Amino acid sequence: MENKTNKILLICNAVLLLGLIGIYVIHFTGVGTKSKVNTDATAPLVKEGGLTIAYVDTDTLVAKYQYAIDLEAQLREYTDQQKRYGQQQIDAFQADYNNYLQNGSSMTLTQQQQKEAELKARAEKMQTLEQDLMAKIAEKQAAETAKIMNAIYAFVREYNIANQQFDIVLTKSASLYANPGMDITNEIVDGLNEEYKTVKANQQ
Repeated sequence: MENKTNKILLICNAVLLLGLIGIYVIHFTGVGTKSKVNTDATAPLVKEGGLTIAYVDTDTLVAKYQYAIDLEAQLREYTDQQKRYGQQQIDAFQADYNNYLQNGSSMTLTQQQQKEAELKARAEKMQTLEQDLMAKIAEKQAAETAKIMNAIYAFVREYNIANQQFDIVLTKSASLYANPGMDITNEIVDGLNEEYKTVKANQQ
């Protein structure tokens, strides 16, 4: 049973880690809501092959974007809740099973059969507990990641409309080399944080 508990905890941690990695990798897909743009953008227009290109350093963005920071904390708390729930279920089953081993002989045959059937059903449920926890954590992660993806995508789109009209906005990780003059990360981070601050204030 201890191995089962450790396996569940390891899986929960692995799912959370994969979810957070996903936030780093897939920011710029999805559809968001209207965002406030930073009209004081400083990155110059840089043309390459007739295209106007800029890039965003997603590592810096996620590290400084308060929504992403808050999301990480929320996901960790949710995962901890699921881990505690899983442990409670295992502990309760183990306690009932041990109690039956100690006191089952005092039961009638019918009571023994009923208790054994109950324990068997619960044991089978324990076999799928880890998959159930994984599914719940993955569902939560997907929903929250979609929100942050939408926010970033929408902001970059409207930032571009309001400022330099870039043909392409890349992530820095997609390039082997990027001219620092093409970096608009600070403008994007500042704008996103200002937008998030406004959203939080309106929700209070």
